[in-house]
Amino acid sequence: MKNRSSLVLIFLTVFIDLLGFGILIPILPSFSVKELHVDEAAVGIAIAIYSFVQFLFNPVLGKFSDKYGRKPVIVVCLFLNAMGYIVFAFTHSYLMLLVSRVIAGIGGSSIGVAQAYIADVTTRENRSKGMGLIGAAFGLGFVFGPLIGGLLSSYGYAVTGYVAAGFSMIAFILTIFYLPESLKQKEESEDLSAHPQRRKLFDFAAMKKILQKPDLAVLILLFFILTFSFANIYGTFALLGLKVYGFTDMQNGYMYGIVGLSSAIIQGGLIGRINKLMSKKMILTIGSILMMLSLAMIPYAGTFLGLAIVSIVLSYGTGTFQPTVLSLISEVTSEKEQGITLGMNQSLSSFARVLGPLWGGFAFEYLGYPFPFLTGALFTFVIFLLTVFYLPKKIKLD
Repeated sequence: MKNRSSLVLIFLTVFIDLLGFGILIPILPSFSVKELHVDEAAVGIAIAIYSFVQFLFNPVLGKFSDKYGRKPVIVVCLFLNAMGYIVFAFTHSYLMLLVSRVIAGIGGSSIGVAQAYIADVTTRENRSKGMGLIGAAFGLGFVFGPLIGGLLSSYGYAVTGYVAAGFSMIAFILTIFYLPESLKQKEESEDLSAHPQRRKLFDFAAMKKILQKPDLAVLILLFFILTFSFANIYGTFALLGLKVYGFTDMQNGYMYGIVGLSSAIIQGGLIGRINKLMSKKMILTIGSILMMLSLAMIPYAGTFLGLAIVSIVLSYGTGTFQPTVLSLISEVTSEKEQGITLGMNQSLSSFARVLGPLWGGFAFEYLGYPFPFLTGALFTFVIFLLTVFYLPKKIKLD
């Protein structure tokens, strides 16, 4: 019961925080284009810089959480998130937008720590379901956040920033008073987190040590490619709705809400049953096929309904693939290195979220609107090949 309560609390904390994040997702591209008068490539940069900061800070925060505890890291990050949204509310220039994204990026670097928290309080048998809670929190944040953002945009973009900050502050207060520390006291050991002198901005030695393990390296590679494939559409999905399908901010909000609700249903409820019905190999294979097909179809869906159906299929693919890979990464990692490993994985996936929007924005502007989505489809085909022909040789996928 204690572990269940901890899982509920970390879920609520992540969900409320991501609710604030979700509010800005559908309106950030249109805000940049309409209010700041920048092009699609600049939108890609604004989205990418957020992930670049996470790339730098995720492993650092993961190591801090291994040594000092998960809760203090999460608390600080939630406060920084709120400050980033406040800066956004006052943004009247592209430079201010970038500053707000940097602050929020540091604050958003705690997802790896939240994953480590779940690893602390779950058994290996239940870890995939536990990791699915993070995905469900993302999904629900993307259900209600964009809907709220779409509604609030009619009152001005500054209001959306204030409300997003408010949600992060609620999560901040909730965490301080109710979230218990999950990290058990451990003896000082020779693991990477026990050496203060090694706390660098980005620890390449830690990354090298982790990636030298073949099983772990191929799983992290899969997660990296998955994230890059999906990150191609982070900014361009809203731009596609705005410029190609003629959606309003509200309609874009609805579309993100559909994606989020589908993802939440899969990762929050169905993933446990799916794990009982299928082997991990089958889950990963089917998930990669569905992601590949749906990404390729997004620019050709034709209507709001067509795009909604394609998006639901995409959500099923990502909603089953992502927590399964995260669970496998945790399972092949020693208990004392959960924080640093999941933080490093989150950091590398953040780097994928740097490359994805940069390429997506460039491709949308200079090659044509279908190319970001076709790029994602191509790379998910690579995931399919790795899953079918390579991964089963390295990992037990019963």
